[in-house]
Amino acid sequence: MTIVSEGILVSIYLPTKDRRELVQAAVESVLAQTHRPIELIVVNDGSTDSTRAWLDELAATHDFVRVIHHEKPLGAPRSRNEAIRAARGEWITGLDDDDEFEPGRVEALLHFALTLEKAGIAFSAVYSQYNTVRGGSVLPTSKRGSVGLDDLFVNNCVGNQIFARKQVFLDAGLFDESLPAWQDLDLIMRVVHTGGPARIFDAPLYRFRDDERDDRISRKLKTRILDAYRHVVAKYPQASPAARRALYWQVFGNHYGFPVEWSDVRSYVALGATPRELARMLATGWRRRRQAASSR
Repeated sequence: MTIVSEGILVSIYLPTKDRRELVQAAVESVLAQTHRPIELIVVNDGSTDSTRAWLDELAATHDFVRVIHHEKPLGAPRSRNEAIRAARGEWITGLDDDDEFEPGRVEALLHFALTLEKAGIAFSAVYSQYNTVRGGSVLPTSKRGSVGLDDLFVNNCVGNQIFARKQVFLDAGLFDESLPAWQDLDLIMRVVHTGGPARIFDAPLYRFRDDERDDRISRKLKTRILDAYRHVVAKYPQASPAARRALYWQVFGNHYGFPVEWSDVRSYVALGATPRELARMLATGWRRRRQAASSR
């Protein structure tokens, strides 16, 4: 079975704000891609550092780089949506400004997606393993091979980037600009809900930086994450009580490390938590309180 991917334009959206050095590394990882043609759409979301001037120079040097400037910050979801709507490519993927592509990512994912289509295998999007950079270590992920909606209630098994046809993003409704957090998870849930399972290319093709930084949005403010949970779960009135509890538990995973308060326990009980689930929450809360006390 011959699969021809040459000549197919792939668009990459990249929102950024006040991260001049980080976004340069991200852009360079796109320039190093083995697939051509590509289109890189960078949305400068109201940067006040030297980002704007650097991006203008970049676009003047590379004709496949397009830059959109916001005079004031409008947020990453809106920036991504603007880039997706403007994209000329038949296929689209994204990149965060503190992450990087491995050189063969676009070529491999495009060829894999076309192979699935040729073989008649149903899918909405494809994704890959990641190389997670944490401190001085690089740890490959071990994500599962196929992900449906039920899986995403339990855990974001995909990550923060998918590779799909532009129409898939549009059919799913793009990123929800009203969400205070979980915009990536929410979009992926809607993509697989409307278009079928996402499938993995089982190689680490994305470099995800997981260092602790003051500007990491995903780990700020428990109230925002809880608010995101309420907005996302409301989109699935047909979800089972177990699925609702699983999504609620994602708020208290190790990724965030939030303290467990009695209001959280009461909410879990109201969702029908089993004795085993409740014991897990109480044990997690106790452990985190001890850790917090020992660090003072």
